[in-house]
Amino acid sequence: MKLHLSAPPSNLLKSNIEITGSKSESNRLLLLQALYPNISIDNLSNSDDAQVMQKGLQVENGVVDIHHAGTAMRFLTGYFASQVGKEVVLTGSKRMTERPVKILVEALRSLGADITYEKEEGYPPIKIKGKKITKNKVSLPADVSSQYISSLLLIAASLQEGLELELVGKITSIPYIKMTLALLNGVGIRTSFEGNIIKVAPKPNIGATNLVVESDWSSASYFYSIVALCEVDTEITLSAYKKDSLQGDSVLSEIYTQFGVETTFEKNTIVLRKVAHQQMTTINCELQDAPDIAQTIAVTCFGLGIGCHLTGLHTLKIKETDRLEALYVELSKLGAAISVTDNALTLRAGNVIKSDVAIDTYNDHRMAMAFAPLALRTSILINDAEVVSKSYPDFWNDLEKLQIQIKKL
Repeated sequence: MKLHLSAPPSNLLKSNIEITGSKSESNRLLLLQALYPNISIDNLSNSDDAQVMQKGLQVENGVVDIHHAGTAMRFLTGYFASQVGKEVVLTGSKRMTERPVKILVEALRSLGADITYEKEEGYPPIKIKGKKITKNKVSLPADVSSQYISSLLLIAASLQEGLELELVGKITSIPYIKMTLALLNGVGIRTSFEGNIIKVAPKPNIGATNLVVESDWSSASYFYSIVALCEVDTEITLSAYKKDSLQGDSVLSEIYTQFGVETTFEKNTIVLRKVAHQQMTTINCELQDAPDIAQTIAVTCFGLGIGCHLTGLHTLKIKETDRLEALYVELSKLGAAISVTDNALTLRAGNVIKSDVAIDTYNDHRMAMAFAPLALRTSILINDAEVVSKSYPDFWNDLEKLQIQIKKL
């Protein structure tokens, strides 16, 4: 599906948008619910990734195809490795078979798991024969994807002796690790995180517990971008959010003050307002703890004609696509002066934005959604626009609520 996007009748917007639960929180809680059936969950994400996770957890034996869902691949690897008697082959899309899983597999093997590679060493598909895991100490490089770490932490309390996890080196993605630990604590599982050592105590059973998933801050980022690109006094209300969020991407509320976006926390909502401000010529952001908002920030800067230097982006190379390279290619097509390295992106300030450029999305939901706000500055085409269903199926409908003009081609 190709969409043509153009500006709303007015760039002074007023609207209310409801966003479903965080994909990150939902998939963690779904795994905990599979281990502890007394847990009930409200406001689950309606994303493809959450649906894939739910379906995968129901499989006893056979092939589990998680498509593009990297979170499900990592989390289900740990889950099935610890489930006695279950035997599955975890596989996914072509891109998924190019995304490394070796570090997690080796960690689980060191605990006694039975995991083998079906094709290329270090990559899916993988065959898992679930067995009782009795060892309780493991180490991982500290700079790997937090999903590897969370995969181990989520199953830890269900193991006979719990788990002691040592992170070797400088830790990255700390907010996602803390999110996992907070969710464990929320269902009564004892944890500690001191220095580079994380401990999770065993807990065989959990009583009846109801949990409510906070809405997704990554999804909120696109509305921050829209407000930044709009006129002063634009106001968009998003629900349901909280000030003490577990999600690392909640740093948006601080970062976007540089673009004149003011965030007000009200009961279960955030109100985004565009206020008068002194526009900067360049912004600098260290995004090691929130790499998923890098695409949104880069496109916001381009739309405003300002430069940016974004660092801490090394994990973007192994996402749904190589997001740094994808940003370089697509922003260049629009007229940007941009350069990327293995962990950074630099955009020079400029006033040129080409119109009616077709943006390729690379099977990456965030490419489609990050570029969509540019419709406020130029007409733009989005190829394979249906890819947004991975995390935010209602995205295009919600943009139409803002009167952004969307036409199927």
